[in-house]
Amino acid sequence: MGWIWWALHITHARHLRKTKEYPPVTSRRWIAVAAAFLAAPALAGCAAGFDATTNQPYAPAEAQVLIDKDAYGKSGIHIPQAFILGPDSGAQIPWRGSAPIYLNILNTAGAPDTLQAVSAGQMGSVKVTAPIQLPSNTLVNTGKPTPQIMLEAIPRSLRGGESIKLDLQFANAGIVSMNVPVVTRSREYKDYPPAPGATAAPTPTPTPSATAAEEGH
Repeated sequence: MGWIWWALHITHARHLRKTKEYPPVTSRRWIAVAAAFLAAPALAGCAAGFDATTNQPYAPAEAQVLIDKDAYGKSGIHIPQAFILGPDSGAQIPWRGSAPIYLNILNTAGAPDTLQAVSAGQMGSVKVTAPIQLPSNTLVNTGKPTPQIMLEAIPRSLRGGESIKLDLQFANAGIVSMNVPVVTRSREYKDYPPAPGATAAPTPTPTPSATAAEEGH
């Protein structure tokens, strides 16, 4: 992928020479452009999936990427995918309910690290079943084989589309904060186990005209 970064750098430099644009486009914008280029092979099925070791900022659909001060990652911790699994479309996670938190974490430091705890402020308590070990340069999925992080006692119902700030406490990297979206269990998330206690989506009721048309056939 080095040629992509090289091409983006050359394109950006030529643009600045032509337009005399100062100050230059923000780092966040170029990170987003680079992420789009780097995500393309994965979306086309050319990558090894989320279990592959990677340090590239990639997140499908609504999932979030850890960006700190316009840079990808913080203190050697990279998170290319983070989301809270909400209910099915049209349903909700009720008041005082629970929702699993899914994180893909890559520790790029030279030494192993450990995710010790997670907090969600006033949006409930977070249970980590056991400290999550993070070997150096190995992508760790906290949802396998089952979710290891659970947001509990949520103070209001969730329908998907919300964002919750999480503070992740690492043994070496310290506290890393990020806003994590609540996504509905649909599209690329439809095969995940449902959140415990989520209400069922309402069953569509056929309209009289549709029923009459079906009977006519």
